[in-house]
Amino acid sequence: MITLENYLDNHYIHRSNWLRAAVLGANDGIISISSLAIGVAAASSTREPIVLATVAGLVAGALSMAAGEYVSVSSQTDTEKSDIERERQELNEMPEEELNILAQIYEKRGLKKETAMQVAIELTEKDALGTHIRDELGINEISQSNPIQAAFASGASFTVGGVLPLLIVLFAPVKGMEYWLYGFTIIFLVILGVTSAKTGGSSIKKAVIRITIWGTIAMVLSALVGYIFGVKV
Repeated sequence: MITLENYLDNHYIHRSNWLRAAVLGANDGIISISSLAIGVAAASSTREPIVLATVAGLVAGALSMAAGEYVSVSSQTDTEKSDIERERQELNEMPEEELNILAQIYEKRGLKKETAMQVAIELTEKDALGTHIRDELGINEISQSNPIQAAFASGASFTVGGVLPLLIVLFAPVKGMEYWLYGFTIIFLVILGVTSAKTGGSSIKKAVIRITIWGTIAMVLSALVGYIFGVKV
């Protein structure tokens, strides 16, 4: 017998919050650090400036991603909590109006007026606040984000992604390093695209094309800046 829990486990939407933060962090880590290293490599004939810029970019980027994700998700969470508290107050002050609003929501979704009102009454009797949070405000367990979890996933994945081009900087020949960086970065991005697509149950082809195109644009522009404005050191 298929239970609701087993049925939901076969879907991918419950992974959306942490998967978004992780993919964004890893993608940003790979592209940002590779682009930075390519730009410096295009203007440098020695390894030290490239390594220094790459390490500094990796540390700053990881902290920035984690902090930015935490602040962003915390702001979203604060807004959700404010709306929930407002809804709680409205349910206490005008329960009849809130019941009618709930019935209208169900009616717009396709239920007959009488059925919509009956559903609203039964759900309100069971859990009035939870029902309004879910159906009126559109907030549920899947859409709610954890700031700490999102910050950790974003910062850690940025670090993992950024370490990959750092390894190329440390071991690839200085001469033509930008080409080594570009080639391996494309490979890293393809692997990331395939992994994220399989984890999220989406199209692998679309994920790979999307991530490699934008990565290529970022790296080409960074190399161009390095060639144009760089001073050989």
